[in-house]
Amino acid sequence: MVTVDRLLTVDQVAERLGTGIRFPRRLIEERRITFVKVGRHVRIPESVVDAYVSANTVEPVRLRRSAYGRAA
Repeated sequence: MVTVDRLLTVDQVAERLGTGIRFPRRLIEERRITFVKVGRHVRIPESVVDAYVSANTVEPVRLRRSAYGRAA
């Protein structure tokens, strides 16, 4: 069975990422994100946006406490 991925407009991607419209357009121009050309329109698969967010998510660093305490 083939799952059909929802295609988002550049405006929808910008809203989803919480950015201006220029950011997803720049990602497309620099070929940093996969996109689909439908005639003269550009669409971005929803799964690609999710993958982009996952790939660029930075986890917080957990600091270990030293066994010797802090230096004065």
